[in-house]
Amino acid sequence: MTGHVLLFPGQGAQVVGMGSGIVARSPRAAQLFADAERILGYDLLKLCVEGPETQLHATQYSQPALFVHSIACLEAKRQESPDWESQLVAVAGLSLGEYSALVAAGAVDFEDALRLVDARGKAMQQAADQVASGMASVLGLDAAQVESLCQAARLPGQLLQPANWLCPGNTAISGHLESLLASEPLAQQMGAIKWIRLQVAGAFHTALMESAVQQLQAALRQTPFKQSRVPIISNVDGKPHQSPDEFRELLARQVASPVLWESSLRHLLSLSPDCFYEVGVGRVLAGTLKRIERKVVCQSLGDEPSA
Repeated sequence: MTGHVLLFPGQGAQVVGMGSGIVARSPRAAQLFADAERILGYDLLKLCVEGPETQLHATQYSQPALFVHSIACLEAKRQESPDWESQLVAVAGLSLGEYSALVAAGAVDFEDALRLVDARGKAMQQAADQVASGMASVLGLDAAQVESLCQAARLPGQLLQPANWLCPGNTAISGHLESLLASEPLAQQMGAIKWIRLQVAGAFHTALMESAVQQLQAALRQTPFKQSRVPIISNVDGKPHQSPDEFRELLARQVASPVLWESSLRHLLSLSPDCFYEVGVGRVLAGTLKRIERKVVCQSLGDEPSA
């Protein structure tokens, strides 16, 4: 197959300074941030460019920030290369990034998606505030070892489980904070290369987010979705989807379900695209892709001028 695939980053990729380059070179990108300010009621671009960092990292702000930034980068590319999008064969996004993927595939309008992302971020923050919890990346352990680690560190009556299956040797775990912290020394004993606490508010992609699911379902019912132009690979099952009813169900489930990112990437690789593009902040997704297939081409569409 010829064509390209778009990948969109999720929460944790945010960094102060994001957006300054893209709005300087693209009027369309600048307009998106202006639209976001009108919808959200605060200056999102100023927050992205100037911080403060603590506020940008807060879930209810980081999710809209990353979403708008990714779509701004996409719009800049569309402006520079009008025919480029005709080569698109599939899209995927990591957790929050799935909302950017839906917009890229024409399944939902930017403004409707931004309202959803805003509702999602607030709901997840509220759920996180109810209990001390968090997430951590565990590097260097295989799937069976990660499952054993969670079982060994999980305290009675608490939850700790794999939450993001990112790529071989890189899994995020999520759960009650006491159990999460107990997993760090155990991970080292099991031979993990690194244990890294993630900058998120709580135990995303677990049952501790169930109250957020209920709030998000109400917002999803009010959102007009369309048949997507190309398949969107879902975080929930790692499979392609294109129908509005599927999107509503999967996006609700996604908040409290493990992210099957490695499965999603393997499906995309099976399409044999010419190139992958990571749209937005950072190069984390390119790294996960290359852990599966070293020779794959993955270019960045971020704040820097694109090739």
